[in-house]
Amino acid sequence: MVRLAIAAACLGLFLWNPYPFKVAELKGYDYLIMSTPAVQNDNILIVDVDEEIVKAYGGYPLPRTFYADLIDRTNVAGITVLMPDSDIRDSRNDYALASSMMQVPTVLASAASSQSQELSLHVGTAQLGEDPLPWLYQYPGILRTESILASTAKGLGLVTATPEIDGVTRRIPLVLNVQSKLYPSFALELLRVAVGDPSYQLKTTQEGVSWVRVPNYPLMNTDANGRIFLDWNTKFYRQSAAEFMQNPIPAPFVIVGVTAEGVNNPTPTPAGAKYPHEIQANILHNLINGSAPSTPTWAGGAELAGVLLILLLLILVAGNVYLSLPTLILAISGSLYGAWYAFQSSYLIDVTGTIFIGFLFWSIESFRNFMTTYFEKLRIKQQFGTYVSPELVKKLQEDPTLLRLGGETKRLTFLFSDIRGFTPISEKYQKDPQGLTKLINRFLDNQTQIILKHGGTIDKYMGDCIMAFWGAPLDDDDQVKHATDAVIEMKQSLEDLNERLREEGLDQINTGGGINTGTCVVGNFGSSNRFDYSVLGDAVNLAARLESLCKEYDVGIIISEYSLVDGYDYEYLDEVIVKGKTEPIKIYTIRK
Repeated sequence: MVRLAIAAACLGLFLWNPYPFKVAELKGYDYLIMSTPAVQNDNILIVDVDEEIVKAYGGYPLPRTFYADLIDRTNVAGITVLMPDSDIRDSRNDYALASSMMQVPTVLASAASSQSQELSLHVGTAQLGEDPLPWLYQYPGILRTESILASTAKGLGLVTATPEIDGVTRRIPLVLNVQSKLYPSFALELLRVAVGDPSYQLKTTQEGVSWVRVPNYPLMNTDANGRIFLDWNTKFYRQSAAEFMQNPIPAPFVIVGVTAEGVNNPTPTPAGAKYPHEIQANILHNLINGSAPSTPTWAGGAELAGVLLILLLLILVAGNVYLSLPTLILAISGSLYGAWYAFQSSYLIDVTGTIFIGFLFWSIESFRNFMTTYFEKLRIKQQFGTYVSPELVKKLQEDPTLLRLGGETKRLTFLFSDIRGFTPISEKYQKDPQGLTKLINRFLDNQTQIILKHGGTIDKYMGDCIMAFWGAPLDDDDQVKHATDAVIEMKQSLEDLNERLREEGLDQINTGGGINTGTCVVGNFGSSNRFDYSVLGDAVNLAARLESLCKEYDVGIIISEYSLVDGYDYEYLDEVIVKGKTEPIKIYTIRK
């Protein structure tokens, strides 16, 4: 359930599509578009009205006769300079420009305005399908163009840009909605004028604008709002105005724009700052070739399907680090390949959000798995660290599946070890309880280290008595041998401890030990807020009874017949019926 909740939250983030996602999407498109090889366009010439020509005419704006001279040297001309008023140098210059435009097909530029209520030269549009007006960018008016020029120009196109949320211009609307009338972009109008077609075509579906074209040219697929992404890896022939006036490069289309510093501000694009006439040249190039990339109307559905597929795959493998990471890498690689493959067909599909959501879900699940494992290991260490060897704790942490708690029937070997004659020793320390505590702790530490060394588990300390067992929490096929080795070494180590106690003038310690092997229940026992990992069963009680018989038989170890293994020199002691049992049990010891 937690995993599904995380997936749902990630999906909600994808659907919300916050600002960073939108910018990442646009940057991804930039990478795809800029990754294409540069193409040289042979049909379009860009003419720059630069500082040199402005200085030659004594300042800006230039006289309209200058543009007339430019037009006379072209076949089809497009001027991106706005001309809302009469020539301030001499209004007669407007007639000179109008005269030239009557001889050479020319398109003038205008701009959609949020303040103006005026309309301009309008060209009919062949509309196919649904009504496109609700989908197009809407403006209340168009910036006026000087009347004599507007009436003689063969076309009037809009140079309105639509920057993205990061301020960069990447896509341009080919058609705008001004007072419920369709107005074409400058480049679209320039192509229409060049071929002499009376209109252009536009198709709209229920999902938005589908394509725009000038008849006899390829369909230009657009997004739902009639926009196209520009292909910035296009090279154009270029001349300054002075160079063009002296020796023009022949080209079917000539687009004129101002680059003089302080007159016109360039527009930020993925390929750097571009002037309006450069942008229009890119649009015209794409219109001629029909190759502009666009986001299809089905892109949103494809992106959502991609996210759902990746989340589903990661949900299935999130619990396995050896599968989840390869699955993530495969999903990311597949998404990138899908975006690249779609781009080959001029479709732009965003996979940045898909990749981020997949990586985010994987990261959260990986961190959650890490923390779950960490706390599980910490719990194991806290639960077993004080009564099993560090090696066993490490094994349990590395593979917690070895730990099966909650009450499990197993065959274990038990050891009870108790101090013989503890009462007289404790009486000597009635006035020094701290001294008795220190002595017992030295004893318990000495014996405990040996039990842990041989893989035993300390069940509990009962005053001066140690209870331990072998075979849990980890299985031990040699549990009886390990328990026997431990009790023998405990006796040897106790002799060394007694030697040090003797040197310190302290009392000697003697122990008795009982070993039995049998079936019991092992697991966590206790209340809901306090429990211990322990054992229950008749075999446990028998080991305790054997330990208490050591004093009666004057031996240090008593081992039941159920705990005999090869390799030891056992000495038969007796056949006894211990308290709580009805059948006799053979008991043995191991002497030095």
